[in-house]
Amino acid sequence: MNQSRAMSLVEAATNVVVGYVLAVATQIVVFPWFGIETGLAEHMTIGLAFVGVSLVRGYLLRRLFEASRLRGDQ
Repeated sequence: MNQSRAMSLVEAATNVVVGYVLAVATQIVVFPWFGIETGLAEHMTIGLAFVGVSLVRGYLLRRLFEASRLRGDQ
């Protein structure tokens, strides 16, 4: 089954938004356990950093698996 490009974009965007919300929510809960006190703006900025790293990781892994799949087709 193939996924359309539009649906791939919707999936990727949903993944980013959900990841960002989860990152910020997790920080708000976990940081105080370690004595780290920050405001919402800092949580949002740190969340963006985590989302950026996650996007790069996801892209690189997807390309690695795609390259592996193509080598297996030969």
